[in-house]
Amino acid sequence: MTARSTIADLIEDRYGVPTADGRDLPAEGELAGILSHRTHRRFSPEPVPDSLLRVLLAAAFSAPAKSDLQQSAVVVVRDPDKRAAIAELMPSMEWIGTCPVFMVFLGDSRRIRRICRMRGKPFANDHLDAFLNAAVDCGLVLMNYIRAAEAMGLGCCPISVVRNHIDAISQLLELPDHVFPVAGMCTGYPAGPGYISLRLPASVTVHEDSYRDEALAGEIDAYDRRRDARYSVPREKQRHADTWGVADFYGWSEDKARQVSVTEREQLAEHLRRKGFRLD
Repeated sequence: MTARSTIADLIEDRYGVPTADGRDLPAEGELAGILSHRTHRRFSPEPVPDSLLRVLLAAAFSAPAKSDLQQSAVVVVRDPDKRAAIAELMPSMEWIGTCPVFMVFLGDSRRIRRICRMRGKPFANDHLDAFLNAAVDCGLVLMNYIRAAEAMGLGCCPISVVRNHIDAISQLLELPDHVFPVAGMCTGYPAGPGYISLRLPASVTVHEDSYRDEALAGEIDAYDRRRDARYSVPREKQRHADTWGVADFYGWSEDKARQVSVTEREQLAEHLRRKGFRLD
């Protein structure tokens, strides 16, 4: 078989390590699509038909939902002023303002609370799990949307940074109590093919019977080297060089450690409390 003709070839592309798993499976169908996922931030000007977007959202909300409570929602941002205001909050992500479709996916604990009042029943689970259930439901819908969009030749870029601006975005989208932004979503026809981002190997992420990470240091070092061999971050793009200096070798782990060394989203819990969530 030719290169990338089997599922094993796609797994090797994704993880950068050889495998025999999937060598007997052709690289086709949904499994191949999942393994070939790419994030896209550059889009052609071709519009996404409204009818297609409705189909994709129908597929998205077909995702599993905790106890069938269906605690997620989406706002399709069509108003140019609102779209511009959101883009201005994140100027380094110009694709938010230029992609053909921009949406914000929401966790929605409001609907079930209203239903309880409609049916004369108490909402007896007003604690942290109410927030978590809605967030997880939304995450499942978000991923279903990405899979559906890619199946139709579209590209996607989820935007978690909306939570850095949760107060402003909630106000712009007029979100009521118990509804909160989980992630934005850019969608359009890709301007180019994109590239495969290497993922951590199963030796780091898959555990049997108990969680074990004694070999983590060596595994991360090897992973850093594999990623750097595929794409080496330019020195001028090293994060927070004014604080941490310029590293001779700048791998994934150095980049991520620098990223989380800066506090973000401290306002999140307070925002959720103002929106009526109990987080205890």
